[in-house]
Amino acid sequence: MAKVLVTGADGFIGSHLVEALVAAGHDVRALALYNSFGSWGWLDQSLIKDQIEVVMGDVRDPHFCRTVVKDIDTVFHLAALIAIPYSYVAPDSYVATNVTGTLNICQAALDAGCTRVLHTSTSEVYGTAQYVPIDEDHPLQPQSPYSASKIGADAIAKSFHAAFDLPLTIVRPFNTYGPQQSARAIIPTIIAQIAAGAQEIKLGDVSPTRDFNYVTDTCRGFIAIADAANTAGRTINIASNDEISISDTLDMIRDIMKSDVTFVTDKARLRPENSEVFRLWGDNTQLKELTGYEPQVSLCTGLGKTIDWFTNPANLAHYKANQYNV
Repeated sequence: MAKVLVTGADGFIGSHLVEALVAAGHDVRALALYNSFGSWGWLDQSLIKDQIEVVMGDVRDPHFCRTVVKDIDTVFHLAALIAIPYSYVAPDSYVATNVTGTLNICQAALDAGCTRVLHTSTSEVYGTAQYVPIDEDHPLQPQSPYSASKIGADAIAKSFHAAFDLPLTIVRPFNTYGPQQSARAIIPTIIAQIAAGAQEIKLGDVSPTRDFNYVTDTCRGFIAIADAANTAGRTINIASNDEISISDTLDMIRDIMKSDVTFVTDKARLRPENSEVFRLWGDNTQLKELTGYEPQVSLCTGLGKTIDWFTNPANLAHYKANQYNV
């Protein structure tokens, strides 16, 4: 990978992936969403920001996409709208960014002759598990406008491999967590509120299970898939091959932080009944067989690292800990 592009590089996983790629010796072009503040998102805090080429733009614009992929060998396409609750109130935004944006990147990559494209999916496309562990053949279930848009994006990406032989892989990470994650996700919002001194935290349903993966493991999975010679045309899970309930995860966080905070159910934070994904447990067999990948960071260790980062006052200052993030 002589020259790589990371879309969504200003976000949580994207910024960590940029740092991992630089550490591996790659020449990185990082796409941050255009804004009038000139913000590069989490890349503004990165120690390697002077070692990368940062471009600001929007994947919704096909003309821009043709420009940003110029001279690129490998594309890591992570740019997306990801907040599930917001997809209930602004579904068209998700189609525009996730579906049309993916179409634009695939067409631009095809026209530019890119040698590898990794399109980022999500475990949410599986919906509530019909069987576990969930392998890549599990049926797809659009239980929210967000997951529907990602299913559509996956289909667009897959079609470009089938119809035009674009060397593309669909990468399907299960629940990634770690430093710099948005407070709309369950782990950072709990840590941030406890760190800010909350005595009571309002939550939605805590009975669902999730397959949590520390962000450096997720990034290692992306790079392993890109480096492997036999992954084009496939859909590949990045998962720990384990599950834990939200409730048990919250208890682990509370114990590590030595907190006596109380968790309270707030009906306003519950997903619509048929939209809640109650069980996610990912099968990582294919990833391991194709690349030799093994998760390196246990949940306990990863939560400790995440808590250490969030309890640094300089990092916590980036969050509105007491504000509900839709």
